[in-house]
Amino acid sequence: MPEMDLQRPRRDFALRPARSGEVFEALKRDIMLGELSAGEPLIELDLAGRFGCSQGPVREALLQLQEEGLVIRKGHRGTRVSECTVDEAVEMFRLRQSIECRSVARVLQNPSKTLVSDLRQLVEAMEDSARKRDEYRLAEFDRDFHRRLLRDANLPALEPILHRCLVHNHRFKISQSDETRDLVATARRHIAIIDAIDKNDAAAASQALAHHIATIVDLGPKVFSIGDQ
Repeated sequence: MPEMDLQRPRRDFALRPARSGEVFEALKRDIMLGELSAGEPLIELDLAGRFGCSQGPVREALLQLQEEGLVIRKGHRGTRVSECTVDEAVEMFRLRQSIECRSVARVLQNPSKTLVSDLRQLVEAMEDSARKRDEYRLAEFDRDFHRRLLRDANLPALEPILHRCLVHNHRFKISQSDETRDLVATARRHIAIIDAIDKNDAAAASQALAHHIATIVDLGPKVFSIGDQ
């Protein structure tokens, strides 16, 4: 596996026109952190002025955001930030738990040699972001953690589904959070999963994942059955 890039610095767009990937990352950050609220219009011409670029990169970025479900594009009616509802959050938490808990047994049948070290490195990156109070980057590394685990299950068609679930789970979680939340504790919640994987204990790993997902936010006892937790 190639060395993972854990830096992801933000760039100053004032020095030169932004590229579509940079526009995408900037707008995604604003949506995830609630700085762009649900229903807010995203006008290509205005965004091109903000980023000092033509409308082409902005349009490409909006298409990427549409793929992640973060914006809704409706032809002549324009583009708006998508809603972040409890109903969608519940269904995505359920889908995510099913994908991850079923996949971890496959992972432990033939885990890659770097799996545990990669996961520990990502927890360290989460902790570093947490100490800096950078909740957006913490969530990015959190998603990297769960995608890295699924990669060893050799179920590539499920990867984009899990990615969308993770994005919306984190957006919902951030929207429900307050500034007093212990971000370092959030990062360290992943350690029990790694410990079970390191012991090659599929049952414990599945249970740790189920508990991890079921306790991300307080959605009440009806979201997950007792057996799933």
